[in-house]
Amino acid sequence: MRKKIVAGNWKMNLTFEEAEELVGTLAEELDGKKKKCEVILCPPSPYLEMASDYADESGLHIAAQNVSEYDNGAYTGEVSASMLASMEIEYCIIGHSERRKYFGETNAQLAKKADQLLEVGIYPIFCIGELLEERNANKHFEVVRQQISEGLFHLNEEEFSNVVIAYEPVWAIGTGVTASPEQAQEMHAFIRGLLAEKYGSTLADETTILYGGSCNAKNAAELFAKPDVDGGLIGGASLKSDDFLTITQSF
Repeated sequence: MRKKIVAGNWKMNLTFEEAEELVGTLAEELDGKKKKCEVILCPPSPYLEMASDYADESGLHIAAQNVSEYDNGAYTGEVSASMLASMEIEYCIIGHSERRKYFGETNAQLAKKADQLLEVGIYPIFCIGELLEERNANKHFEVVRQQISEGLFHLNEEEFSNVVIAYEPVWAIGTGVTASPEQAQEMHAFIRGLLAEKYGSTLADETTILYGGSCNAKNAAELFAKPDVDGGLIGGASLKSDDFLTITQSF
């Protein structure tokens, strides 16, 4: 049975004090309680160590928001996979549409980042999704196919079994516009079909595929009820403890 996940991507938000208050609140609320899914927090990199300290006591899991495509060396400002592993970070987001748009990240670069993470035992959360004009042109399946094939399909079955997919239609991220549950299910089923073609139905059925894009406390349950939607990668709603906690209980 595949893993259910709710991951909160804090992006570039919160001061250290605000971040510590939020993670402390979430840790206290979730400590000792039966969780309906695996709960992952994705704070900015300066807060990873602090968040990890809380996570150890409450059953939370911690993810970085990005990683370098390089091992180590003279790359000022970069954070390597081995650095994250040395802090016992379990997951890392790669390929978010904001990284693709603002920093020009390519599928080839993301393939290298996936390799770096898997080499040190960190689970990649690999983001994919189409622009509004691509959906309107009926190219959304083509775009997603290319992103997955160029970014992940160099991996063998064992390597791929450690990957989480996050489908985030770019037109729904931070806009307040959410893909309908039917649209989300359609794309998630398409993605699982691609994985079955490449790796076989067993691995495809075991792969966690998250939905992201204006997922919130009000619509999460309806989205998560779809058979191929295994949870969410949550943006703005993850900065509000009550909303995020509600989302984690929406299965």
